[in-house]
Amino acid sequence: MVSVLQGIRVVDQGTFITGPAAGMLLGDLGADVIKIEQPGIGDPLRSFKGGLYSPHFQACNRNKRSITLNTKTPEDLEEFDELIRTADVYIQNFRPGAAERLNAGAERLQKINPRLIYCSISGFGPTGPAALRPAYDGVAQAASGLLSTLINPENPRVVGPALADSMTAFYATYGILGALYERERTGKGRKVELSMLEAMTHFNLDAFTHFYQAGEIVGPYTRPSVSQTYVLECADGKWIALHMSSPEKFWIGLADAIERPALLQDPRFSNRDSRIANQVMLAGILSERFKTLDRAQWCRRLEERDVPHAPMYDASEALEDPQAKHMELLISARHQTMGEFKTVRCPISYDGERSKQVRPPPLLGEHNEEILGRLQTLP
Repeated sequence: MVSVLQGIRVVDQGTFITGPAAGMLLGDLGADVIKIEQPGIGDPLRSFKGGLYSPHFQACNRNKRSITLNTKTPEDLEEFDELIRTADVYIQNFRPGAAERLNAGAERLQKINPRLIYCSISGFGPTGPAALRPAYDGVAQAASGLLSTLINPENPRVVGPALADSMTAFYATYGILGALYERERTGKGRKVELSMLEAMTHFNLDAFTHFYQAGEIVGPYTRPSVSQTYVLECADGKWIALHMSSPEKFWIGLADAIERPALLQDPRFSNRDSRIANQVMLAGILSERFKTLDRAQWCRRLEERDVPHAPMYDASEALEDPQAKHMELLISARHQTMGEFKTVRCPISYDGERSKQVRPPPLLGEHNEEILGRLQTLP
């Protein structure tokens, strides 16, 4: 494991996804991440499938150690404060005011440790008319305008993963790393603040740029139409994705692969603008054609002609692809109690070295003795 953040200690008091995922990203880079949880119940995400080790919890809590503290009690608060004295980063994603009630507000913790990078993640920011509203992934997607670009109006259902939770975690990590770099020059900590609303409006920057610079409101089909992206069912019931973009050579290759060389002579599809204007019609033609062969056959044809494509895999297939295996994306480790833990490795390589080691997600309070016992022996 390439530990570029070796020596950095992170105290992660986050719950659900945004805070814990930010802690995990730092842990993936080698930071020592200590997750503080409520005694007995832990992070609420632990029990999403019964028990205290759900796959939801596992997905954003690898490369951490877990301790349990109730910072409202004098004894546990003393241990918490001692831990803060040794920390470089503290992360929480409570509603405004909750951290202070837990004796974990920024002012208090940075008085204990002026070098501390304090990261506070909220739903709608610390102040304002919506500050105290509950915010989860779908709420943030909707408020930021992103959800309007993802919903199919003919079948209006929310689809896909927790984009807002995950992207907010990435932005939080981005802010923390910037503050750590600055601290190398100044020796002082920072309070890093962001909200899911801010993160997702920035992530949705393309839509806002189109609106404010060109008066265009981006919808769910705008980007796929411009990029000429298609998903097509094959004869074996499996699906394939095409992203044709703008180079004409890709369209020439596709026309040859589907044995429709006259396709590009049709004025409806003869250039980029006409293909964008007539995408629905073109999708219908491609759909009928792709139902004539199995997906593997289409993949061979498209690869031979350098057409941008990929099988539309699900989670059971994606990491079995030869390229995914070559890249060693699937890694595993064994937890002494919970058995084998399989996950996707950190995507970043340093000097050609991939991070292939991982610490399985911890049990609730698994490291109480290891961490809290050691703190008690410090001078």
